[in-house]
Amino acid sequence: MNARIDAVLTGLDKEMVTVTEAYKDFHRHPEVSLEEHRTADLIAKHLKKTGYTVKRLGGTGVVGVLANGDGSTILSRADIDALPVTEETGLDYASEVDGVMHACGHDVHIATLLGAATLLANGRDEWSGTHIALFQPAEEVAAGSQAMIDDGLTDAVPKPDAVFAQHVMSLPAGTIWTTPGPVLSAGDSIKVTVFGKGSHGSMPQLSVDPVVLAASIVLKLQTIVSRETAPGEFAVLTVGASTAGTKSNIIPDRAELLLNIRTYDELLRKHIISAIQRIVRGECSAAGSPKEPDFEFYDQYPLTDNDPNVTSHVTDAFETHFPAGVVGKADRQTASEDFSRIPDAFGTPYSYWLLGGIDADAYRAAEEKGTLTQDIPGNHSPLFAPVIEPTLSLGVQAHVVAALSYLAKQD
Repeated sequence: MNARIDAVLTGLDKEMVTVTEAYKDFHRHPEVSLEEHRTADLIAKHLKKTGYTVKRLGGTGVVGVLANGDGSTILSRADIDALPVTEETGLDYASEVDGVMHACGHDVHIATLLGAATLLANGRDEWSGTHIALFQPAEEVAAGSQAMIDDGLTDAVPKPDAVFAQHVMSLPAGTIWTTPGPVLSAGDSIKVTVFGKGSHGSMPQLSVDPVVLAASIVLKLQTIVSRETAPGEFAVLTVGASTAGTKSNIIPDRAELLLNIRTYDELLRKHIISAIQRIVRGECSAAGSPKEPDFEFYDQYPLTDNDPNVTSHVTDAFETHFPAGVVGKADRQTASEDFSRIPDAFGTPYSYWLLGGIDADAYRAAEEKGTLTQDIPGNHSPLFAPVIEPTLSLGVQAHVVAALSYLAKQD
């Protein structure tokens, strides 16, 4: 298998010229969720040229299928949307779109999977089976994977035997990080509306003040993690926004809270949601609220929970192919993704790994000084700028090695 992988990767250096150009082009021309039309067109054009059969799903989603005889079917996924962030990197290939930037690194994901698809297409003599390259829109709003599923994804392509994805992170470039089990948290956003009774600011006795009610709820919610979650269990509950009123001398009739929770355990997730509803309703009752509160759930991300067997298989392949020190064990990340909906729709196991993208010397210097938080921009920062190499070439190789660990012909 190793000889087969090496044979497919013989064209890597030549292909990296195209990959780098594509990466810079996608970075210059970012498109936000569900508006990735130019991006999708370029992806589809490249896949067709390479030999993949291409279908468009979910509006701006693209999926390419390369059938190459009998064998396993492997699906590799990349997300393609950008963020409404104004870039501040100063790169010579910085975003040319006002207020939009690939601040999460999805341009890396697109370019590396396109590069891997090209190498696999050019190296068909070395493997047998089917490779599916899936480019998913709207990850940033937790809508893209479901949109592709709703548009017939599971009928449009063969059922994969394993599904893979990677994400560039603020980790040292030249490294890959894998882990079995939960790697990204589940995420839920909740809009809570509580109701009061409006009045003149000088006549509070005639009101039920939703501002005071909302403040009481915010404080009480902090006890869910500190007093209702067992020590050692992971949970985050954030109140990201509290909005009420328009004028200093008017007591409004309602207030809105925007909440976000992150968990690794489904039972704990359900408990936290139930506790939020219990506390909000209790505080509303205590305040004499004239109306039941309203709960709106949105931007819900499933848990990304790597299959142990698939992850062990891929990790072994990585460790065999890459030099010592490249592959490490990933810590669980508190970020969230909608990727897992795709393999779950097929009932297929999956593995999702992390790709380092920060200059290794700068990262280790900041680590030694204890200034990682201050010196190293994270994903979604206007300063987030993965170094091109070795990030891109390692990302291409990771996709190729993972796919061929199932598809390579046996000698």
